[in-house]
Amino acid sequence: MFVQKIFFGSPAVVRIAPFFIFVLVTVAQEKIGGVSGGWLYLAKTIIGVGMIFAVRPFVAEMHWAVSWEAIVTGILIFAIWVGLDSLYPHLQKSKAGWDPLAQLGSHAPLAWLFIATHLLGSTFVVPPIEEIFYRSFLYRYVASKDFLSVSLDKFLPVPFLVTALVFGLAHNEWLAGILCGAAYQWLVLRKNRLGDAMTAHAITNCLLGVWVVWRGAWHFW
Repeated sequence: MFVQKIFFGSPAVVRIAPFFIFVLVTVAQEKIGGVSGGWLYLAKTIIGVGMIFAVRPFVAEMHWAVSWEAIVTGILIFAIWVGLDSLYPHLQKSKAGWDPLAQLGSHAPLAWLFIATHLLGSTFVVPPIEEIFYRSFLYRYVASKDFLSVSLDKFLPVPFLVTALVFGLAHNEWLAGILCGAAYQWLVLRKNRLGDAMTAHAITNCLLGVWVVWRGAWHFW
C-alpha cells in the first residue's frame, strides 16, 4: 500500500510509468529475439495486464468506448499502415522479423502460443497503455504542466502536432505512425474521452496482427 501510494500518488507518474516499463521490456525483447524474445513478450503482456489493473483506479478516463468513428478509424489506419509500407523509407532498415512458424513449425503449439499472445497483447494491452500516455498525458502536458486542467476535447495545434510526431517517430513506420497518432487524437478530441481511441487502436493492431500471420508480414511485429 505504501509503495502504491508513492508510485501512483502523481497523476503524471500513473500515466507515464506503465508506458516506459512496457517500452523497456520491448527493447529487451527485440534485442533477445527468437524463442527467448517470444517468452519475454508473453511476460511483457502479463506485466502489462497487471499495470493496467493497477493504474485503472487512478486514471478515470481509461475506459473502453465503441463508436462508428472508432471502428472506421481503426480499419482506415490499418489500411494506411499496410498500404504505405513500401512507399517511403523507414527509420531503420526493414527486418524480416521473427517467424515462429518457420522456426518452431507450423503445427507447433508453442509457435501458436507466441502468435496468440502477440495478437492479444497488441489488441488489448498496448492500446490502453499507449493511449493514457500519449493522449491523456503527453498531449495535455505539452499544453500545460497542470495537464489535468486541459480538457480532452480541447484542440491545440502545437500539442496535436507534437503528440502525433512523437507517436509516429516511436515506430519504424514513422509516416503511418504520424497519421495514426493524428487520427487517434482526433477521436479523443471529437468524443472528449479516451475510449474511442483505445478501440480504434485495438482494431488497427488486431487487423495488423491477422495480416502479419496471414501474409507472413512478420516485419510489422
